[in-house]
Amino acid sequence: MTGQETAQAATQGYDWTAFSDREALAETLADRVAETLSAAIERRGAGFLAVSGGTTPGRFFAALSSRPITWNKVTVTLVDERFVPPSSPRSNAALVADTLLRNDASAARFAPLYHAAESADAAAIAAEADLATLPWPLDAAVLGMGTDGHTASFFPDADTLPDLLDPHNARIVLPVEAASAGEPRLTLSIPRLTGAGFLALHIEGAEKRAVFEAAMQAAIQGDDRKPIRAVIEASPRPVNVFWAP
Repeated sequence: MTGQETAQAATQGYDWTAFSDREALAETLADRVAETLSAAIERRGAGFLAVSGGTTPGRFFAALSSRPITWNKVTVTLVDERFVPPSSPRSNAALVADTLLRNDASAARFAPLYHAAESADAAAIAAEADLATLPWPLDAAVLGMGTDGHTASFFPDADTLPDLLDPHNARIVLPVEAASAGEPRLTLSIPRLTGAGFLALHIEGAEKRAVFEAAMQAAIQGDDRKPIRAVIEASPRPVNVFWAP
């Protein structure tokens, strides 16, 4: 990125940082999150982190798990989750357990979004009751993004997309039904994500960069916005976008 491009990005609600490789991105992002959590622990005695699932954050999780944080004072939750039990290979909770909550990080508390229930709606209500007792706001949240412009589980074809993208939605956890999502999902609401002290978007590859840049073009407004743009527009501070080829 040139200095001019960085300044322009900042005026649009995000700060763009490009890395030469994915390992460098993972290490830098891990440092930023570790610094944020440690500062929160120093300030209020606890740290609160939300992370995404999928294939992208593996290197970041491995790097973060090795950072010297007072992990027994950290609570980790998910940005979103599939309505599947932790035994499923599609479970984000299982991914976090296997790749982040290991080594010293195994001392952290994990707060799941999935709850065994008859429906995603009922699971969202149960998750919300549990998460309501946690030390909000989030100190850090790390989002991912799909090639359709979705982030968290705000899918463009979701049945309740206007509610999902409502920056004033009072809910903590929302159920999501979308054909492109496969099974039902559970997601933190936009206000809970954008309330994070440090909000990052972690994307990799040329395709996702192009999707992000297209979503942020000024001509795209209203109902034509990609969900990632709605989240960035709702954030009270610039979102930190970390990209590597």
